Amino acid sequence: MAGGSEPLDTKHGHYLGGWGNLGSQTQKGITTYSISANRQRPLAGTLNAAVFNTWRRFRAQALYVIPPFAIAYVAMNWAVEKNEYYNSKPGRMADAAAAEEATGGGSVRG
Repeated sequence: MAGGSEPLDTKHGHYLGGWGNLGSQTQKGITTYSISANRQRPLAGTLNAAVFNTWRRFRAQALYVIPPFAIAYVAMNWAVEKNEYYNSKPGRMADAAAAEEATGGGSVRG
């Protein structure tokens, strides 16, 4: 056995080469192009894409989010107005009149 982390062909005991070069013939006809890191524009179009992507995602989710919030707002607004009415003088008088009708003119507290 050889020492280190060299990959060996266990059948023949030969060194296969480093990762990505496992002893095969070099390939021909493959052209690789590269560009300098300071010539690239890694953030090209990011702001434009972000605006349109945000609009697309908002539009797709609006019908799932807006109706429940609108219903909750209407219900909360109704509850606040009803609470303000019940805690006002006309509301208390109407509540007292309703309690008197319910008991038939008698006392509510036994």
